[in-house]
Amino acid sequence: MPSTGADVFTDVATGLVHGFRAARGAGDQLYGYARHVLETTFVATSTGLRRRYTQPTGSVEINAKRGGASAWAGVGTPDFADVSTDALLADLSLRLGWAERAVALPAGRYETLMPPSTVADMLIYLAWSMDGRGAQEGRSALSAPGGTRVGEKLTDLGLTMYSDPAAPGQECRPFVAVPTSSDQASVFDNGMDIGRVDWIRDGVINALAYPRAAAAEFSAPVAVPADNLLVTGGSAEPADMIASTERGLLLTTLWYIRTVDPTVLLLTGLTRDGVYLIEDGEVTAAVNNFRFNESPLDLLRRATEAGVSEPTLPREWGDWATRATMPSLRIPDFHMSSVSQAQ
Repeated sequence: MPSTGADVFTDVATGLVHGFRAARGAGDQLYGYARHVLETTFVATSTGLRRRYTQPTGSVEINAKRGGASAWAGVGTPDFADVSTDALLADLSLRLGWAERAVALPAGRYETLMPPSTVADMLIYLAWSMDGRGAQEGRSALSAPGGTRVGEKLTDLGLTMYSDPAAPGQECRPFVAVPTSSDQASVFDNGMDIGRVDWIRDGVINALAYPRAAAAEFSAPVAVPADNLLVTGGSAEPADMIASTERGLLLTTLWYIRTVDPTVLLLTGLTRDGVYLIEDGEVTAAVNNFRFNESPLDLLRRATEAGVSEPTLPREWGDWATRATMPSLRIPDFHMSSVSQAQ
């Protein structure tokens, strides 16, 4: 059976050696972790079904501190061959440099640029909430009078949100294998092929998750989510999005996300390890952290610009979801509901 070992971390460890030396010279502190799991799933039934899949899952997360400032960077990976430790450390150093000047801002609504990691944290929660049964029974934000919101236009940006076991660079198990049933998957479907599902297509809510029994009950197409999530349709470069911002905020990570109201999918959480002020197209300072209150559905509805999509690691959900490809988003009025003392 395939297995993993310490050798998979060799290149990352080598890069960190150089990074620790450079950090010590600059007076910075670095800490974090890397993990790698090689999981083989077997599915067999008394009727003759036999399926097997080996899925590699890895990630690297690094925090950096300089004085009172902190920054975080992370990346998901199947085997660490695509991880550039130098790039992660350079990104952290850049953000710590932005924090040399600090500005205090009050709570309020701010034009905000959300990098891919923060978008992933919000949209993964949306994907987890897109079960058909809950929507049909009026229990979710995807419910509508007499049915669901499938077919409703959500955004003019033409974004497509999908899961696909065969997505290049984000490959994952291509069949159902769950230990218990839920509204999104059933043990009675174990072994069934999983294909691409466009949950949102060209800005329109296109599908909800239905195991076979629920699909038959509600006369809906069978749709089961794969263990990845991708959003495409944007074209702006992140640097250009910053350059075209007169005054706004740049988030880097979100943390401690919890549900406030599932009927509208209102979430609350904290910013962490770096919120930055943009003035006249340049990042000019770090600002204090905030508690936010936002719905991923509303964020998509209000977004005015989307960047190019890139692989990313969600900060909050990175223990469960490492296979994500997301764009940056421009939100004209992101709701920072209160100031937080979190670092």
